[in-house]
Amino acid sequence: MTRELSPQIIWNHFEDLNAIPRPSKKEERVREFMLSFGEKLGLETLVDKIGNVIIKKPATVGMEDRSTVILQSHLDMVHQKNNSTEFDFDKEGIRTVIDGEWVRADGTTLGADNGMGVAASMAILSSTDISHPAIEALFTIDEETGMTGAKDLDGSLLKGKILLNLDTEDDDEFSVGCAGGIDTNTMYTYEQEDVSSDYVAVKIELKGLKGGHSGMDIHLGRGNANKWMNRLMYALTKVNSFRIVDIEGGSLRNAIPRESVALVVCKANDKIELDAVYKETTESLLFENRFIEKAANFNTEGAELPEKMMAQSDQEKIIAAIYTMPNAVWSMSPTIAGLVETSSSLAKVIIRNGEFITQSLQRSMSEVGKNDVATAIRLNFELLGASVITQSGDYPGWTPNPNSAILNIMKDLYVKSFNEEPKVAACHAGLECGILSKHLPGCDMISFGPTIKNPHSPDEKVNIKSVEKFWGFLQNVLLEIPKN
Repeated sequence: MTRELSPQIIWNHFEDLNAIPRPSKKEERVREFMLSFGEKLGLETLVDKIGNVIIKKPATVGMEDRSTVILQSHLDMVHQKNNSTEFDFDKEGIRTVIDGEWVRADGTTLGADNGMGVAASMAILSSTDISHPAIEALFTIDEETGMTGAKDLDGSLLKGKILLNLDTEDDDEFSVGCAGGIDTNTMYTYEQEDVSSDYVAVKIELKGLKGGHSGMDIHLGRGNANKWMNRLMYALTKVNSFRIVDIEGGSLRNAIPRESVALVVCKANDKIELDAVYKETTESLLFENRFIEKAANFNTEGAELPEKMMAQSDQEKIIAAIYTMPNAVWSMSPTIAGLVETSSSLAKVIIRNGEFITQSLQRSMSEVGKNDVATAIRLNFELLGASVITQSGDYPGWTPNPNSAILNIMKDLYVKSFNEEPKVAACHAGLECGILSKHLPGCDMISFGPTIKNPHSPDEKVNIKSVEKFWGFLQNVLLEIPKN
């Protein structure tokens, strides 16, 4: 059982946390859980106006003269599951599974992002034998769908000048910078036509793509289900009577879409041609991506004939707009080798009942880059005639601080502890540090954590040994916090 893994204090808190449904923007239950946790410990427990939870613990004996440390993690998690998995995220707790050297979930996301960070803070708060300076444990809400907890934090409730963000996903890496982001959501109303009785309907399903985090995994060449499905739709336009009825692909703004389902129609006497184009195109897609997307597959089946289909003129424009939309890496960093500078991910496509809706997320290490790719996408859809409903959720990047005192302390401690240099890097994901720094001026920040693979997908897993390494290192970092 997961609770028997070492260190038990971490895994028990993680299991307790994972028993509580905690989707973004629905953190009421996990907030109450954390409030009860802090109050039962007899610790000062606060909630700010947006719903972030803060639990304060005094320094242990002999550590009273050290600087107060903010331990920061987010309460919400990404909810994704495999199509074949029966699971209700609003009602059920995550079912964890030990898989060799890893812990994963049974067909769903695990919630190690950022549940491991939350569990570590809980372990410090509940401990009776760990030496530490004064602790302010900050548990933010809604990190995964807009970072509203960080954006609206009441910074006056915190006094710490060192912040340890526990949300990095490689145990040998310290994150000192991150990308900013912006959401682009669009809507277009298209014309529909009646489907005549000489048509047949076909349901097309694409599934099995790896998906993953649209920041951390965007450079890995993984398939985007929305782009794959659209490429198939474009190929099927060779069939004169082919029309789209509806499409639904992707689910979360910050996850690379893994699945897409389309309902299409064509005249019955064109069905043989449609099948041939479908077979040629899907085989080509699967072959060219065979080294990365080994589990990807397309399936078709007959369907009940619908009443309406998309008008051909709108179909041409919509397929063209998706085909030409920037997706994946836009540019690489000119100063940090291997780091993505700017990217975009087409997270969601819905075509149904005369409405074409998209949701995408643009990220960049620079404000100029972020605005550049967001403008390209906005103009692309405006050329279609679509309305850009919002370009919202804008959050800043986190600029690295080369003079960070806590970075130098942690680098020296890491070398001393593990006889190797840590990786010091910026990441293309969105960490909350850039936003938090606006509310906590002068706060020295760094991010680290255990090794977590495939976050934001049902393949998410956390390395068991790395949790032990992370936990021991965190305790040692707290011992090295300098005096006020």
